[in-house]
Amino acid sequence: MQLTGIHHLTAVTGNAPASHAFYTKTLGLRLVKKTVNQDDVTAYHLFYADGRGSPGTDITFFDWPVEREQRGTHSVTRTGMRVSGTDTLAWWKQRFQDLGVTHSDVVERDGRLTLDFEDFEGQRLSMVDDGGQGEEAHSWERSPVPAEHQIRGLGPITISVPVLDHTDLVLTKIMGMTRVRDYATPGNEETRTHVYQMGPGGAAAELHVSVEPNLAIAQPGAGGVHHVAFRIPDADYQAWAERLNHVRMPSSGPVDRFWFRSLYFREPNGILFEIATDGPGFATDEPMDTLGETLSLPPFLEGQRQQIEAGLQTL
Repeated sequence: MQLTGIHHLTAVTGNAPASHAFYTKTLGLRLVKKTVNQDDVTAYHLFYADGRGSPGTDITFFDWPVEREQRGTHSVTRTGMRVSGTDTLAWWKQRFQDLGVTHSDVVERDGRLTLDFEDFEGQRLSMVDDGGQGEEAHSWERSPVPAEHQIRGLGPITISVPVLDHTDLVLTKIMGMTRVRDYATPGNEETRTHVYQMGPGGAAAELHVSVEPNLAIAQPGAGGVHHVAFRIPDADYQAWAERLNHVRMPSSGPVDRFWFRSLYFREPNGILFEIATDGPGFATDEPMDTLGETLSLPPFLEGQRQQIEAGLQTL
């Protein structure tokens, strides 16, 4: 029973149409599911992923009218997006220059070439050269980005905590991750970032934990991250629910999101974690070739479709 990598990351936007334009037109991702927050149906929940909506490739957004995030610790601070090759990083740097996207130079970080950038709300992202490792990439033929330069998936994800000890215990003893190395924290060189590996390892299966006791506590908002989710095989779901219960980890208990099943809990520094199944997948209720083109609702919300659609803005 083992986590196999990053499943998805859910962030917050205060402007769904602008966010949709950035992630589909600038980054070339596919909108694979247009739905609503199941706990707040006045807000979109938009899933952007590879051409097939594969687990481990989707960055998702809740659409809430909130102020910008105030950055700090106790938070997810950077989302890696895996690409392949130095030529691809050079292509993205030129694209960001041409489109006016805030970005840095390409640097080597933790042994991988990395290009940091931000979306229009300050969401902190990175293109990370994974050397073509991991699962097969599924490009999207309608993307404005050439297939060879498209984003392959997520990882690594970086979080910031003021103290490592209790978080380390949860990551290693409860979640089964392995602490494998550390490096100087970018922009905070006096501190260290510790790398935790899941399953097969590699960028798609790493959580990086920066220990930054000198930072203020982050305040959530647009441009920030709501939670990070980790992958498990469908068959392991009940065992993970039982494991969290056995170790008395306060959690949501089983939650069926229709396209996957989830378990939610907070690590000791308050960052929200999710464990999510790979299946049944986004094509459960839509044909693969038309994913994300219309509003999709789980069965228990279908009876409210008219009211929900009336409350949503046009993307």
